[in-house]
Amino acid sequence: QMLLVESGGGSVEAGGSLRLSCSVSLYTFSDYILGWFRQAPGKEREFVATISRGNKVKRYGDSVRGRFSISRDNGQKTTSLQLTNLKPEDTATYYCAAGTGVTGEVHTDVRRYVYWGRGTQVTVTS
Repeated sequence: QMLLVESGGGSVEAGGSLRLSCSVSLYTFSDYILGWFRQAPGKEREFVATISRGNKVKRYGDSVRGRFSISRDNGQKTTSLQLTNLKPEDTATYYCAAGTGVTGEVHTDVRRYVYWGRGTQVTVTS
């Protein structure tokens, strides 16, 4: 049973938008810090965005700040990542992840996340 399942990836032209979603099957969803990461072929996994347990603190990677937006719905047990003004360099497999932490905390380090989805592919063509 997969605890985190991403959806919404696809192929889009540069300048376009996509919305990624992640369904989370963790019992105490609201206790987890959520994050999105991406990995392109031959590269390390890169931090994209993270959101705190209470939805009040968000942080973004330098390369996506101002273009991507993270959100979460504790009632629906989902997290979403809105991608706008996409660039070819955004092409990667995008992963959602969940990690433990205290109220107001967020994680940018991949090692702080315990649960991971299998990823969804985003391809941006020029």
